Amino acid sequence: MSSAQLPFKISIPESKLDTLRQKLDLVSFPDELEGAGWDYGVPLADIKRLVARWKDGYNWRAEEAKLNEELPQFTRDIDVHGFGTMNIHYVHKKSQVANAIPLLFIHGWPGSFIEVRKILPLLVQSSPNSKFPSFHVVAFSLPGYGFSEGAHKRGFAADQYAEVGHKLMLALGYDEYVTQGGDWGFLITRTIAQKYGGKHSKAWHTNFPTASPLQFRLNPILYIQHLLTPYTAAEKAGLKRTESFDKEGRAYFMEQATKPQTLGYSLVEPVALLAWIYEKLVQWTDGYPWTDDEVLTWIMIYYFSRAGPAASVRIYYEVTHSIGIAQSPTLKPTIPLGVSHFPKELRITPRKFVHNTGNLVFEAEHPIGGHFAAHERPEELVGDLRKMFGKHGAAFGVVRGKNGYERKAKL
Repeated sequence: MSSAQLPFKISIPESKLDTLRQKLDLVSFPDELEGAGWDYGVPLADIKRLVARWKDGYNWRAEEAKLNEELPQFTRDIDVHGFGTMNIHYVHKKSQVANAIPLLFIHGWPGSFIEVRKILPLLVQSSPNSKFPSFHVVAFSLPGYGFSEGAHKRGFAADQYAEVGHKLMLALGYDEYVTQGGDWGFLITRTIAQKYGGKHSKAWHTNFPTASPLQFRLNPILYIQHLLTPYTAAEKAGLKRTESFDKEGRAYFMEQATKPQTLGYSLVEPVALLAWIYEKLVQWTDGYPWTDDEVLTWIMIYYFSRAGPAASVRIYYEVTHSIGIAQSPTLKPTIPLGVSHFPKELRITPRKFVHNTGNLVFEAEHPIGGHFAAHERPEELVGDLRKMFGKHGAAFGVVRGKNGYERKAKL
């Protein structure tokens, strides 16, 4: 199923850095209308500032060293049914608590494995008074992202991403585990819950709770409850945000889901990649104060990804053109589900719709936060996981003998 684990350190060859510098020296910028602001896309002033920093102030080697120091990284080969053996990159950090809960963190687009960076030290933290559970954390680069190998033929969709994550956990000795994910991580964790829930996957949590409208024939009680329950202020605001996003913000999705290869020719150029992703980082967050170096490190992970940045957007095409368990929303997972709501998420559905997603046992509302919860609001996200899996939480003890607390010494 999989090979031995090998230590990994990020080390971009100097020759590639030299080529990047040459491309930045030759960049040409488009013109811009007066007073355009963000209405037409990323402001020219922002991109010029970021490119200037990229060329003359940004220190990739320093950022590379920080990532290597903070994140224990590894690779191993994993066999994927129908796609052969793939070399997968991942972060793996164990808690000092022996019976900590194994947790698989799954990122999406335009994220990467570095989204686990802020929550990792919090998740593995132990509580001297056993006030909250601790976790063994695994965060893998999705195939085609970061330093994981990408698929070499078409059809690599949600079922396959789920298979990689599941087999990775088994290879690490975690026969039972829980999952957390946003963006594509929602779909992949749901697929894991559908395919491997019960025996191996014991619970799942998401900060991107997308859900389909209710149907009377499938869930008449919930359907009637929804009709009789007035929308909350948060739901009303969420519906407006969803309407605005669908009207003004989904063009990227349609391009990536229909012609990812055409887009890929642009994404291999550094400034085009920067503009394409920077737009999402700013507009998908809740006023998060991005620093220029923070943005550039995010972009560098894509630019120097093993498969190249074009590989990352193919998931949109593959999922929307595939037929698999992920395309069966009526096949609801039965294992416990936890949800965290953040007000500036991209699409926000009525809460009763979310209740129909699965066996919902935990739900939390937050007043601040957007699409990248692990990066924007790490304390809140980890706090929700602690509540869900804590001693009084609805998912306490779902993993056999691993409640995530310090064992008390016998007197």
